[in-house]
Amino acid sequence: MSKSNVDDYLQQGIHGAKQTKPDERRRFLSTIRERVVIALTQGEVMRKGVEPEVEQLMDENPEAHLFLNGNISYPYLSEYIKAAEKRGIEFTIVTNKDYDSEIGLVLAHHHAIDKEDIYLGKKKPVIQTVPAKKKKGFLSGFGRLFGK
Repeated sequence: MSKSNVDDYLQQGIHGAKQTKPDERRRFLSTIRERVVIALTQGEVMRKGVEPEVEQLMDENPEAHLFLNGNISYPYLSEYIKAAEKRGIEFTIVTNKDYDSEIGLVLAHHHAIDKEDIYLGKKKPVIQTVPAKKKKGFLSGFGRLFGK
């Protein structure tokens, strides 16, 4: 074993294994962006009730793992924990005292899925267009009066 290998081995023993993308892992509650099915901000997690889209994605991804931000008060997290337990989804409450992520919840796989839209709030609302009624001019009322 060379000296650098011994140093690496000792450093790994002291500090743990080196992680890939540490900033990304702090932000996404210990996972990385490419594995994320959906991510909610802390504010979205603290709304009343469980977001229906999260429940739907839990149903569609039963092998995923739920990561919850431990800096959020437990009563807000408990609703998501119950939803995960109901579906047999494992969960982890991640508390990082040095970094408070704006992310409150992450549903992620153990492998890359590279989903493009992962944020609840970033979806564009579907705007339905209703055909405008044909406007009647002032003189059209006279047409009805005179039988035209």
